[in-house]
Amino acid sequence: MYTAGWRGVRALPEPMARAVFTHGADRALQRNGPGVRRLRSNLKRVLDADVDAARLEETVRAGMRSYARYWLEAFRLPTWSTERILDRMQLNNADRLFDAYACGNGVIGALHHSGNWDHAGAWGCASGLPLTTVAERLQPESLYRRFLAYREGLGMEILPASGGTQAPLDVLTERLQQGRVVVLLADRDFSRRAVEVNFFGGRARMPAGPALLALRTSAPLLVISLWYDGQMLRGDVQLPIAIPSTGNTLQRVTRITQQMADGFATGIAAHPQDWHMMQRVWLGRDAAAAAVSER
Repeated sequence: MYTAGWRGVRALPEPMARAVFTHGADRALQRNGPGVRRLRSNLKRVLDADVDAARLEETVRAGMRSYARYWLEAFRLPTWSTERILDRMQLNNADRLFDAYACGNGVIGALHHSGNWDHAGAWGCASGLPLTTVAERLQPESLYRRFLAYREGLGMEILPASGGTQAPLDVLTERLQQGRVVVLLADRDFSRRAVEVNFFGGRARMPAGPALLALRTSAPLLVISLWYDGQMLRGDVQLPIAIPSTGNTLQRVTRITQQMADGFATGIAAHPQDWHMMQRVWLGRDAAAAAVSER
């Protein structure tokens, strides 16, 4: 299916392709499968437990269309010119990113699953930033290789999350010491090493990696939010996260990760329809309540 998408979608005229993907998003919403129900429960927490039903459904519909747009652009992005990649994105407070990079100590960019992070990565590379990120090792291997080639073709260095010759955290530390920009999607993690945070008033887990890298290297940690605005992809770079100087490593990592979660919440709350989170996020009673709302 993915192979057909990469081959076939590029052959369609862009207006036709957009119409097809929008129709597909609306049909998926009508079928109301597990992913749609999970997105609805996630957005309900973001908007408010007492959100008006009509507003919630409007946001879910917009969310499904935003997610479909991400995939449409993923299939077509390799055909975009450098000029189009640059012209179709605007990053607010970009000086915070470029000034941090100019210092030469590396930069850590933490993103949530919103907008089009592949377009943002291509924009960063086209703007002169050497980007390194980590990708989940998908199965089958041929699919992972296709995504690897896709993102490397956009200019990014991609490290496997597992199965590499070195632990990803060690390689990312080296890349930051070389002055590169490390970008990580970091709004969900259910591994044993994840850090528990308060997120929209509930308990969630997020990866410790960004915080550990900041402590290891002293590279600034910046939360970057993305969203769609008409034909444009827009983004915002928040102020660097304050790195605590007291406490043991676990305490410091926890405090940094909570600040990261707070930054994510700010970006998601401003543009909830572009948060493509169709998986479980919250823990315990929060997860149980979400499961009930998804039925």
